Amino acid sequence: MNERKNIYQNLGLKTLINAQGTYTTLGGSLMPPEVTQAMTDAAGWFVSIPELHEKVGARIASLLKVPAAMVTGGAASAITVATAACMVRENKGAIGKLPDTDGLRNEVVIQKAHKCGYEPQMLLLGAKLVWVETLDELERAMSAQTAMLFFLNRYEPLGQIKRHDWLRIGKKHAVPIFNDAAADLPPASRLSEYVHQGFDLVAFSGGKGLQGPQASGLLLGTADLIAAGRHAISPEMGIGRGMKVGKEEIMGLLAAVERFLTIDHEAQWRLWETRLTQMMELLADIPGINLLRDVPEIANHSPHLGIEWSGWHVPLSAREVLRHLRDGDPPIVALEEGERGLRIAVWTLRDDEHRLVAKRIREILSNAIVPANPQKL
Repeated sequence: MNERKNIYQNLGLKTLINAQGTYTTLGGSLMPPEVTQAMTDAAGWFVSIPELHEKVGARIASLLKVPAAMVTGGAASAITVATAACMVRENKGAIGKLPDTDGLRNEVVIQKAHKCGYEPQMLLLGAKLVWVETLDELERAMSAQTAMLFFLNRYEPLGQIKRHDWLRIGKKHAVPIFNDAAADLPPASRLSEYVHQGFDLVAFSGGKGLQGPQASGLLLGTADLIAAGRHAISPEMGIGRGMKVGKEEIMGLLAAVERFLTIDHEAQWRLWETRLTQMMELLADIPGINLLRDVPEIANHSPHLGIEWSGWHVPLSAREVLRHLRDGDPPIVALEEGERGLRIAVWTLRDDEHRLVAKRIREILSNAIVPANPQKL
């Protein structure tokens, strides 16, 4: 277990064992030493923020072999920056007048199946959302007012229009196509893959799989749109002023990208698989339990442990088990999966925390087992 000084105890807060994953409500991910050191070093100097944005963007673009890049205040910030860039395109000075869209393209086309709760990041610019479901509706939605096509990568399986058709229609009408791929790392190849597929702008969270600063994001894409996007973020005035990215976050995210491209991802994956296997071994003999290994294909692509149990053997609901986990010491958070199931993310667990999580779940389920009644057998 981690024995470092816990600064949160000074506030009377209990820290958590995170078996949920890289959720913003839990602080995203934990930054490795290379990232925290870069942020500490950056904090000791004054520097021109516009020049820093430009230099770091160029460095990241070179590392990833994409046309251009910039650091944003998170993936949600990247949505706003991308939308603003697509609305003004070459007329960069027009960003300052948003949300007044008079004379600008102001329509963003999005599939109904891709509704995700991040629509306000576009609406605050004065954008109008145009909802479609079919390929025919997408074709008819395209007009001189279309500023951008919005695609939520992890929801592709839910929509009728798949990425190849979404890209084809965007290219046909010369409309920029944005891909929100916030949680789509690992693998590292995805940092360039979507741009090479033809997306004009792609957003990643800096504080999830990259393990960079939580208040950072990465926007990749064409040089002209990234150049326009830099006018939609602090220290520029206007709609982006509130999306400030500090020099510490900028340098921290650069360090995170550099690290992510050089670490041994295969060794990391083997560690995750070992944790999952050990957890399954600790839980396997509980009556009525079913254990499964799952790796999401798109977002959060890492081994997860699924735990289901029979209500005949253990009458506890998933919410009751989660409450017991949260009320313990230390508190443990995991994901509810159906009425009697949990989902455990092993990649956010540290040291031997996976064993502790498995032992606590075993204890909770075992203590609730209903004794077999021979008359009912």
